[in-house]
Amino acid sequence: MTTYQPYKTTSDPVQGDPIQGDPIQGVISQALDTTLNNEQVAWLTMASSINIATGKWLKALEAESLNAIDVVDGFHKAAFTSGALHTLTQAISLSLLERATRWHASHAQHHIVTLGCSHYPERLKTLSNPPLVLFVIGNVNTLALPQIAIVGSRRASHQGKRIATEFAEALASNGVAVTSGLAAGIDAAAHTGGLVSDGGTIAVMGTGPDIVYPPRNLPLHTEIVKAGGACITEFFPGVSAKPWHFPRRNRIIAAISLGTLVVEAKIKSGTLITANLAADMGREVFAVPGSIFHAYSEGCHWLIQQGAKLVTCVDDIFDEIVVSAGERKCQSEALSKKSEVNNLATDKLLDSVDYDITAIDVIAQRCTSPVNEVMASLLEYELRGLVAAVPGGYIKLRGK
Repeated sequence: MTTYQPYKTTSDPVQGDPIQGDPIQGVISQALDTTLNNEQVAWLTMASSINIATGKWLKALEAESLNAIDVVDGFHKAAFTSGALHTLTQAISLSLLERATRWHASHAQHHIVTLGCSHYPERLKTLSNPPLVLFVIGNVNTLALPQIAIVGSRRASHQGKRIATEFAEALASNGVAVTSGLAAGIDAAAHTGGLVSDGGTIAVMGTGPDIVYPPRNLPLHTEIVKAGGACITEFFPGVSAKPWHFPRRNRIIAAISLGTLVVEAKIKSGTLITANLAADMGREVFAVPGSIFHAYSEGCHWLIQQGAKLVTCVDDIFDEIVVSAGERKCQSEALSKKSEVNNLATDKLLDSVDYDITAIDVIAQRCTSPVNEVMASLLEYELRGLVAAVPGGYIKLRGK
């Protein structure tokens, strides 16, 4: 299989380059010469006015009783000479429109999904300012899957990342796509867990489709596409990461998902913004509890106090989210192998390791064994995936 290589641009787009005279007609004609249809080109053209809230376009179209096809005709005929549509038209960026069409044509796995497309997620339409266009790399069919968002701290603990990965594996194995933001920490761990199933994870990016942020997640981005998942964004090609992009990205994560699971978050964080957005939209919010001494548990505990559901296993999520039997895949063989391994570790030594960091001398004292013997046994358990060595000692891995 050929490894996916993203199309690259070299600069951020200008912040709008108002049209003069008739150039837009030529650009639209060029776009129509590609595989894009009239309606897609219309939405793409409107979306290029990046400084205009998308809701303004929708209100203007409704006020004039127009649809996307009518807008293309109006562009060709230079019909918008006054009123709201004329004002909005002046914000259209021809450079962005040209860049988007080149990006779309550069690779078979590049897709432009517009508000009128059948692949456009219905839940996104509930937003007051839904993205008019989604740039999608990978399998567009994954957008129709039931989705659960998993979000959390970029500076997650080893245990937090393990929790996110295991929840993601369980969700993906049951036919539920795991949606997250391709960030470091919990996001990356969640995407990694979703890779256990074809189309098991969707990354919502805060950059253009040709730029991966943070750069170290480029291999993960490639793996998501290779595994039949999708990387999506509302930002045009060439748009780099900006601080204000991520709240916009977070609203898509919250809206596109049936519910949002929070794994480790501080009180003041973008993660809690996502959770609050989900709650405001009537979506389910789930939170994993943690140690009261851990700063990254504060956000989860606060959410639980506000009414989020406390979860300790994936069945707690399925108690609230109904997924049809056809969408939930049985993974009994994998689960039985896991149980077989777990049965090997029921001794006193493993019981001496906590889910928080446990010093080696404390473990030795609890199981009344010499430190050198304890370390040899812990190495064996680490190879089995039962414990993990961390600075300061060892932690027992969740579910063991």
